[in-house]
Amino acid sequence: MQDAPRPRQGNSLNARQSRFVEEFLADPNGTQAAVKAGYAESSAHVTASRLLRNPKVADAISRSAGSVAGIFLADIATPDGCTELLAAVRKTCPALHAACLIAGADTLTGSSASLSFEDKLKLLYDTDVRSTLLLGRGLGPLLKGRDGSSIVTTGWDQAATGMEGDSGELFSTIKGAVMAFTKSLAKSLAPHVRVNCVAPGWIKTAWGDQASKEWQDRAVRECLLDRWGESGDIADAVRWLISPQASFVTGQIINVNGGFRTNQNN
Repeated sequence: MQDAPRPRQGNSLNARQSRFVEEFLADPNGTQAAVKAGYAESSAHVTASRLLRNPKVADAISRSAGSVAGIFLADIATPDGCTELLAAVRKTCPALHAACLIAGADTLTGSSASLSFEDKLKLLYDTDVRSTLLLGRGLGPLLKGRDGSSIVTTGWDQAATGMEGDSGELFSTIKGAVMAFTKSLAKSLAPHVRVNCVAPGWIKTAWGDQASKEWQDRAVRECLLDRWGESGDIADAVRWLISPQASFVTGQIINVNGGFRTNQNN
């Protein structure tokens, strides 16, 4: 197992900034990286955005990750932000061959958890649905010029079957829209670009780390492999989907959930 990259020294970062870079390199979730670096959880989302816009922090992440393309910062929850990101990618990455549209709003932890149902719906739509549509449509023409190019979106394994409660209603609506768009975009961009969707099951995210015992037990009970999924499980699936080994796969929703146990008595 390879250790996560560590920020290079001599970058004039303070201790918490350096810790943020280290945590972000291990798991590119800005909000959680800020919390683990010791910043206030209540404002971690804002702090992460500010840190990622800091040139010294962005440079440390880029150099430590060995990036050759650079880091593009944009608020993709807005149409203007998506337009800015698309322009930067077109200019800097003309040889782009794959796009993984994995952005998603966290409405389960942090300050967003206390939002009203309607505000959560808007946040999820802006971040998950609209950005995926705008970026997918915008990147499609660029990717058409590259043989074997691919787009991967992010759905949810229970979107088609449903789950009780506010979160189930929200996520099934939002991710169901992304999954439907994926199938349509695959047809629009065929045969030049393959478009697929990974649909994660119970993955040990920030919410999973603090979930109640009832939810911890449920996540394991509903999985045929009797465990939580890890972020690496999703990364491996995405890596395969954009690889030549998946060259005959497009328009598919790939559940990455360890097998979903519908009859929990078994």
